[in-house]
This record gives sequence, C-alpha cells and structure tokens, in this order.
Amino acid sequence: MGKMGGLTHLDEKGRARMVDVSEKPPTARAAAAHGRILMRPATLKLIKGGKIKKGDVFTVANVSAVMAAKRAWETIPMCHPLHLSGVEVAFTDGRLPRAGAFVGVTATVKCVGPTGVEMEALAAVSAALLTVYDMCKAIDRGMRITDIELLEKKGGRSGHWKRDEGGL
Repeated sequence: MGKMGGLTHLDEKGRARMVDVSEKPPTARAAAAHGRILMRPATLKLIKGGKIKKGDVFTVANVSAVMAAKRAWETIPMCHPLHLSGVEVAFTDGRLPRAGAFVGVTATVKCVGPTGVEMEALAAVSAALLTVYDMCKAIDRGMRITDIELLEKKGGRSGHWKRDEGGL
C-alpha cells in the first residue's frame, strides 16, 4: 500500500488504514507531554489539602493517566497496541495572574517497540486532566483544560524532537 500526499495513514485511494510496522525494528522510544487545568484558587487549595469528597485527586489522576497510556490504542483508531515499559506522571500547581490557579500534568511514556509513544503520552495527560475535572466539578464547573501538547519524543527513524521554547 502506498502513501497519499505523504500521509502514512491513508492508502493509495485515500482510505484510512493502520500503518504496517511489522518490518520496523524495535527500538527504545520515549515521549513526554504536558497540559494544564485552570481553576479557582479555592479549588486548588481543597485539592492540595485533601478535601475533595471524591478522594485524593492526584492519586486518582495518576492512575487514570497510566491506564489511558496503556489503552490509547483502544480509543485512537490508528494507534498500535504497545507493550509499555514505563509511565511516569508528575503534577505541578500554581497561581495565575488575576486570581486564577492551575494544576499541570506531565506524562513520560517509554517502550521498546516498532512505533512511537507520543499518543500514549498525550492520552495520559488528557485522562489525568479529565479526572481532575471530574473529581472537582461539583465545586468548580468553570475549570478549563488547556495547553495539551507534546514536549519531546525520542527514538525511531525520525530521532529526537523537542518542542521549541519559542512556541509553534
């Protein structure tokens, strides 16, 4: 099957397809992604104080991130199932100008395989942020998920890529 306009997920007739990676050698691969959820300062204070009625927000969001990374192939149609060797999730928080606050999530995913783990890292961040929203929505429905982006990827034929700090 050929490529259409350089897009690997389309066949020569323009139909969607899953790329055949059976001939690609397994290599060490890693990807990191990040995102934030904006909220009221009072919401962040409750999260940090362990006062959210649904439980420990960071623990539940961490588990959600790992589960999403492991199952990205089930929700993203052209993703390959991968045997992940590691998923690390880190949370940050802070205040914003004009009395806002945020929780940031960074996920780093690793594997040895024939294709990269960028989608797994992005899925992990997305799920963690959605979990924070779900656990806190009763007290702050105005929270906003934002800035989900790939930070870095390593491995494979295309090598190392890192987001330019200057923006897109």
